[in-house]
Amino acid sequence: MLALATVAASGLTAWLVATNVQNDGAGEVAAVTVDDPTSAAAPQTAEITSDSVASAPVDTALSAEIFENEPFAVAAAKIRPSVVQLQLANGLGTGVIIDADGTILTAAHVVGNASDVRVTFFDGSSVDGVVVGTHEPTDVAVVRVDPGGRQLVPAPLADGDNVQVGQFAVAVGSPFGFDQTVTAGIISAVDRVVNTVSMVQTDAPINPGNSGGPLINLQGEVVGINDLIFTEDGDSSGVGFAISIDLAMIVADQLISGEDVQLARLGVETTQPSNGSAGAQISQVFANTAAESSGLEVGDIVTSVNGDATRGSGELRAQVIDNPPGTPLTLTVVRDGQPISIDVTLGATG
Repeated sequence: MLALATVAASGLTAWLVATNVQNDGAGEVAAVTVDDPTSAAAPQTAEITSDSVASAPVDTALSAEIFENEPFAVAAAKIRPSVVQLQLANGLGTGVIIDADGTILTAAHVVGNASDVRVTFFDGSSVDGVVVGTHEPTDVAVVRVDPGGRQLVPAPLADGDNVQVGQFAVAVGSPFGFDQTVTAGIISAVDRVVNTVSMVQTDAPINPGNSGGPLINLQGEVVGINDLIFTEDGDSSGVGFAISIDLAMIVADQLISGEDVQLARLGVETTQPSNGSAGAQISQVFANTAAESSGLEVGDIVTSVNGDATRGSGELRAQVIDNPPGTPLTLTVVRDGQPISIDVTLGATG
């Protein structure tokens, strides 16, 4: 049976949850069972405590002559100094450094209920880190370490709006405990809504232990945080999902600042248009929301957001929550057969 599974930290106890893939209020689309991806025992990570070993930036100015036809090697060389292995009581996961002060982005199910974690850097040295916060609904977590004189290398972040279906993708992590493993593929889809979270779909192999690690483009920019796989046997079948980097950073910024996490909210329930056209047809407008304030009406069909086509309800949800609350958007809406533009300022989930 096809199942939806978190890409669990290698060796960690299964993270199980009954889940539905929702179509932004349109009702249940598919019910799936979350299984535990069977993983090999995680290899032991040698702890390096010598201060002489620092996480200094690795020279990524690779010879153009040697790597002229090796774009994946160039991308991997750019991101690997920013990728860390996270060791918890029951296993290993992955994280990615997002600032030079020691802030690390990962998946919430990797750290679970832990308050501290051992962080191993690209050069093999390791330190203790603390869990700043987690947000289970989006499966985002933040860990922080004291650089201790290390020159940490923050990962460059992509603009999620520029991620394109068909472009090459590279995943880096610790599948089955093998740290700094690089796999490659393409972006299979964008704006996928899984467990109500906006995801980037990829066929780059993702396995237990990859969770929390970066999915990058060939410029070495992070486009998503590896999180889920669809699977029949617990292993990767080439259908993996990464939390969109835009959404991950919206959540991370609030966790870092100590705020209660709020996501953008439009305030509508939608269905497939009754006339068979593309778009998301509004079946309900909730009171005291951005949708009501903007003048959206039941029966309106949203066909684009800021000029980007909206094919259905799930895509509309992704186009909304990939923005911080308070973001102004322009919706193209078909009302009584005529397209009109409606400006809306997104509210918050609270």
